[in-house]
Amino acid sequence: MIKIGPSGIGGIKEAKKNLEYIHKNKLKAAEIAFTYSTYLKKEGAIEIGKLAKKLSIDLSIHGSYFINLNSTDKKKVAMSKKRILDACEIGNYLGAKYIVFHPGFVGKSTREETYENIKKEMIFLQKYVEDKKWDVKLAPETTGKVSVFGSLDETLKLAKESGTAFCIDFAHLKARNNGKIDFKEVIKKLKGYKHIHCHYSGIAYSEKGEKNHIPIEIKEFKTIISELKKQKINCTIICEAPDTYGDAIKMQNENKS
Repeated sequence: MIKIGPSGIGGIKEAKKNLEYIHKNKLKAAEIAFTYSTYLKKEGAIEIGKLAKKLSIDLSIHGSYFINLNSTDKKKVAMSKKRILDACEIGNYLGAKYIVFHPGFVGKSTREETYENIKKEMIFLQKYVEDKKWDVKLAPETTGKVSVFGSLDETLKLAKESGTAFCIDFAHLKARNNGKIDFKEVIKKLKGYKHIHCHYSGIAYSEKGEKNHIPIEIKEFKTIISELKKQKINCTIICEAPDTYGDAIKMQNENKS
């Protein structure tokens, strides 16, 4: 099964209306954007989570943009971990399964050093989540710039060796490869996983990678969804295009066809 939904449902006041709109348009997922702050408190998260469950909408969270598990500044690493864990705690109250985030930058480290530094922190985070018995999955995301940790192979290896889930952003993979990408080959690498959390949008890019998200490309999305179905991959796809609701509905129309 493939479930599709938009990114962003707003705060308590907007969430009820937005979740009902999502349900009305037969979308089955939504991602809450904690990209600038974990703005929900426990009571509000429980309220939103109950409504989402009633409407059969799977929730996920996009964590803070301000995360770098490879920083040379120990305070920044500590704050990065706190932001991730704050999102995990609220995600547990929401009933949100996936906590998506960009793990870190390469900086002055080698890619190997970066990987080992991030893996160490991910193992710590995974154990913390397990000890707290929070029902969430850490999901480091493939990223759109070569200077940022998060190629497809790095992300899959990190998830395997740290015991976490992951998030595949098809637009980011396209951008970090300067548009030279075979989505069929990408999706073949995903076969065998029980469930995969994904992002999709159009993407503007340069030789350095991602510039910004743009409206979806229907032909490209048809290729992606066709291959996901061919490989019998269960997944959730969150739309991150500028018109996240409108393009999510277009994506769902392709999903039904």
